[in-house]
Amino acid sequence: MFQTSGTDDDFFARRCIWVNGPVIVGAGPSGLAVGSGLKRQGVPFVILERANCVASLWQNRTYDRLKLHLPKQFCQLPDFPFPEDFPEYPTKYQFINYLESFARHFNINPHFNETVQSAKYDETFGLWRVKTVSTSSSNPSEVEYLCRWLVVATGENAEKFLPEFEGLQDFGGRVMHACDYKSGESYRGERVLVVGCGNSGMEVSLDLCNHNASPSMVVRSSVHVLPREILGRSTFELAVTMMKWLPLWMVDKILLLFSRLILGNLEKYGLSRPCLGPLQLKNTRGKTPVLDIGALEKVRSGKIKVVPGIKRFYRGKVELVNGEILQIDSVILATGYRSNVPSWLKENEFFSEDGIPKNQFPDGWKGSAGLYAVGFTKRGLSGASLDAISVASDIARSWKEETKQKKITVATRHRRCISHF
Repeated sequence: MFQTSGTDDDFFARRCIWVNGPVIVGAGPSGLAVGSGLKRQGVPFVILERANCVASLWQNRTYDRLKLHLPKQFCQLPDFPFPEDFPEYPTKYQFINYLESFARHFNINPHFNETVQSAKYDETFGLWRVKTVSTSSSNPSEVEYLCRWLVVATGENAEKFLPEFEGLQDFGGRVMHACDYKSGESYRGERVLVVGCGNSGMEVSLDLCNHNASPSMVVRSSVHVLPREILGRSTFELAVTMMKWLPLWMVDKILLLFSRLILGNLEKYGLSRPCLGPLQLKNTRGKTPVLDIGALEKVRSGKIKVVPGIKRFYRGKVELVNGEILQIDSVILATGYRSNVPSWLKENEFFSEDGIPKNQFPDGWKGSAGLYAVGFTKRGLSGASLDAISVASDIARSWKEETKQKKITVATRHRRCISHF
């Protein structure tokens, strides 16, 4: 890297740093995976991370009981398997340990506490200009990074999604997003409304039950709930195996047949299935099926109450769309996350308005002018790893070509200089 500073109004208003390689925004699994691929090919890079650690989503915004929902072999990053003594479904703490070990193994050192304010392609210079604010000291400093390649690795879950509900400001009780929920310990004896029935909503409801709270789970629309394992094998692993030989619609039929046999009819508990099969729904709309780890047993027993959508909140209670009034003490919003890319990336060709690449997997990793994306596949860690391999290889190829060309140019100039003597 080459550092310089100046007073020119825009270009040199901040301290400028030239990066002889890509700038990667985000030090989660996606950013780390790209970094390791570049390291192996000898390409320099800088990773910018707004938090003070790698994998900040896992470290700071997940509940205590969280485990990987898929077997570890489907969640490992390139060329770095999980330790053999890790269980099939590692805990969040084991996964964090794995990611920190990954960063140490490949000697990846992100710039922590550095928030990207904007990134814009400068067509005049043919460079990306990435403006950041560093908050690692008592005096925040501003830096502008200049680079040929920009990798967006902030992912689909960068910011919590908070829908608006009429009257919620008047509710008076405790309200938090699931990203701030750690344990049901502080909810003992409370009546808790859990808004959302995805994997987080189901697991938070289960955790509340285990801590003697009384959760009511809001289910607004249809949802696929599958057993985590079928015939002693991971449901996901079974699906991946079947898709090698069978069409997707047939795999969906088989999964739903086994689910009916193992879980029974869920409609009588307020959990209706979508018309599209679980894999087709995941592929077309990115909606992940719920893998049951015990919540359904609580639903059947009535310890988790399934309720329809919310009409509005009042002080200490909520009115549902069917007219029912529930007295509640607290609200947990398991309403998911969204991309934050539109807030800082000044570009509208590659990314859509909701911050997801317009081209779907497997073609959503490369844009124009050296812009790349990793972690937006809606296919979890395995999808991010595949994109990371593609991105690192593509950048390395371009970087080596440009480096070779520069060496030829410098050598030519040097010969010309000699010839003048």
